Amino acid sequence: MTEVSFYTGVPDRLAYLCRLLRKAQQSGARMGVIGPPSVLQRLDAALWSFDAVEFVPHLLLSEEVVDPGLLEATPILLAPSSAALPHREVLLNLGAEIPSEFAEFKRVLEVVSTEPEQVQAGRRRYKQYESLGHIVKHHKVSN
Repeated sequence: MTEVSFYTGVPDRLAYLCRLLRKAQQSGARMGVIGPPSVLQRLDAALWSFDAVEFVPHLLLSEEVVDPGLLEATPILLAPSSAALPHREVLLNLGAEIPSEFAEFKRVLEVVSTEPEQVQAGRRRYKQYESLGHIVKHHKVSN
């Protein structure tokens, strides 16, 4: 069964996501990140600039065809849906809804900021995962 983890109370979601993805990459994890294109574009830009001495290898997937070797070699893939992802290790969901293919992944991560609409959508997703029989781990992030 897929392991689901929520990280809530995140004051600066974009910075937290960059640190989380850097940590995942350093541990050797392969991660797919899905969400709305505008959110993925902001994350892509932030990953290029958040640390002056360290690069977090990632690829923003779009409609263009990408070399399968590049897909396989890149540890962090940003995509509008999980269907475009070649691996099923860890999925980071930045969307407002539960991804339809989430159960194909070993782990699903949800990062929820302190913004009211984020909190409300996060609570809804949390309840949906539980109603589907998943045990959800909750991590409260502090400043």
